[in-house]
Amino acid sequence: MLPALERMSGVLVMGIVLLDVFLTVLYARIGTGLIAERAAHLTWIALRHAADSVGSRGGTVLSFCGPVILLLYVLLWAVGLTLGAGLIIHPGLGTGVQASSGPTSTDLVTALYAGGSSMAIVGASDFKPTTDAYRVLYLVNSLIGMSVTSLVLTYVMQVYGALRQRNALGLQLHVLSGETSDAGALLARLGPRGQFSAGYSHLVALGNAMAAMKETHHFYPVLFYFRFQQPYYAVSAQAHLVLDTVSLIRSALAGEETAWLKEAAAVEALWRVAQTLVVTLETTFLPGDPPGVTAADPEERQRWRAHWEKAASRLAEEGIAVAQEDTAAQAYLTLRAQWSPHIARLAPAMAYRSREIEGGGSEAP
Repeated sequence: MLPALERMSGVLVMGIVLLDVFLTVLYARIGTGLIAERAAHLTWIALRHAADSVGSRGGTVLSFCGPVILLLYVLLWAVGLTLGAGLIIHPGLGTGVQASSGPTSTDLVTALYAGGSSMAIVGASDFKPTTDAYRVLYLVNSLIGMSVTSLVLTYVMQVYGALRQRNALGLQLHVLSGETSDAGALLARLGPRGQFSAGYSHLVALGNAMAAMKETHHFYPVLFYFRFQQPYYAVSAQAHLVLDTVSLIRSALAGEETAWLKEAAAVEALWRVAQTLVVTLETTFLPGDPPGVTAADPEERQRWRAHWEKAASRLAEEGIAVAQEDTAAQAYLTLRAQWSPHIARLAPAMAYRSREIEGGGSEAP
């Protein structure tokens, strides 16, 4: 390879890697990565096939996906920068870059070693630049290596911080529902004996937490690939429980005492943020266009209605006024048709069954 072409190739490789680091770590927008996001998707596919092959222990295999992807990010960026630096240095081995002692090898492996050493923070290397151009190159490489290392370490810590917040929200929803992940049980606990004024503060807090989770997935798309064996940690399960709760509030509650709750800002915020989160993840990570609002098949509608009747019965037992009219059940079916198809696509993408996602209130197979 001609020296000029080799140097240009090295600059191009380093430029692509640095752009990918910028888009993944600093720009931090879902769907904008060059290498990292595609590598993450391929890793998920590979581990998904591996999980399918081990049967009941597949969940354990998939739980390694998120950490493996983060490790892959680090390796890809480190290898890419080393390769780029090596290609730039290779033509100068023996002239602009020389060994500290003995003759200087001019093979590509030596160039990669010299390139990687030039980016190391500690600066220890058997090769030293002997011209001003290569001294500047070594200085730039060391600054790039130090900056990328700092950015990547910060990024990893932020990802795990966001993951902790997501899991905390999942656990909070699970506990508020009496560890059933059932919207009827959650709503009954939010308004004991019809007193929702105290439970409203929980709805406000949940709305804030859902908005924060939506933004963290927008900033750190890799969070999508962190899967836990407990279904209540799943984004689809959390969104399902929130959207189902709002649907019950707007369809099952009756009486003037709770009329204000149906129009409350916190309820509207939960509804909009949860739907936005699900549709954003679905659009980004799943092929094809998201489904629109379509009429569910009769069997599905019957299952939804049975779920509504079970939730309404639970609310009535807790002393909460419940609408008994058939129009209330139809209102629930209309609301559920707006979000359930999105959950039905998103949950299997993370290898969860509908029974796991819909919690104790589902009769899903």
